Amino acid sequence: MGESHMDKAKGKLKEAAGKATGNERLKSEGQADQMKGQAREVGEKAQGKVEGVRDSLKRDDS
Repeated sequence: MGESHMDKAKGKLKEAAGKATGNERLKSEGQADQMKGQAREVGEKAQGKVEGVRDSLKRDDS
């Protein structure tokens, strides 16, 4: 889950920098990066669950 956490951290930094400098574009980019990280995290969790189900089905077939 490394990339999702990196996206969220990068987004928080950008958003904070945008707020501190009054740069709305940077603030918006930061918020978008955080949303990207959240979406990636959901995808990673779903993939992990699918792999777990697949592995359990393989064990049942053996």
